[in-house]
Amino acid sequence: MPYVPPPELASLSLGQLAEQVAARKLPPLDQWSPQEVGESEMRIAADGRWFHQGGEIKRPAMVRAFSSLLMRDDDGQHWLVTPFQKLAIEVEDAAFIAVDVQVKLDEAGRAALAFRLNSDDLVVCGPDHPLRVAGTAEVPAFYLTVRHGTEARLNRSTYGQLIDHALALGGDELAMESMGARFVLVPEA
Repeated sequence: MPYVPPPELASLSLGQLAEQVAARKLPPLDQWSPQEVGESEMRIAADGRWFHQGGEIKRPAMVRAFSSLLMRDDDGQHWLVTPFQKLAIEVEDAAFIAVDVQVKLDEAGRAALAFRLNSDDLVVCGPDHPLRVAGTAEVPAFYLTVRHGTEARLNRSTYGQLIDHALALGGDELAMESMGARFVLVPEA
């Protein structure tokens, strides 16, 4: 069956987003205990491109399939995990890139930040998928927790959209709320 990407983020309600997220059947990595551990000879560049043995993986379906098998351990090492193997993968910055953000409202009128990743995954920021800011005030780096310890770095246009939303809200502090959690959009000094 050919892959059909999810609809554009702007066209989805928060309920439709939740349906899209639930429809993505992800492997149960946390339930697998593979015995074989090795090297994948793969690398994810800081710009989100995937490489194997030095050559770029150009098929989006392959990248999407591999991305569903990613996890990061407590030491920061990324792994590709199957029921039989756990293979180390080099990640230069973050495993994913957030390429779009939309502010959605729930039934109570509270804001929810919905992100689309370069893998076409949809992630709603909140307590289970927090946003963090690293770097400096001059060169900030925004990261969204995705799953199994992995993160997505917000690309420049996406964090620009996020800052624009926060500025439109006004207030004493540059911050956004999503799913009941508050996220300050300025790196800690």
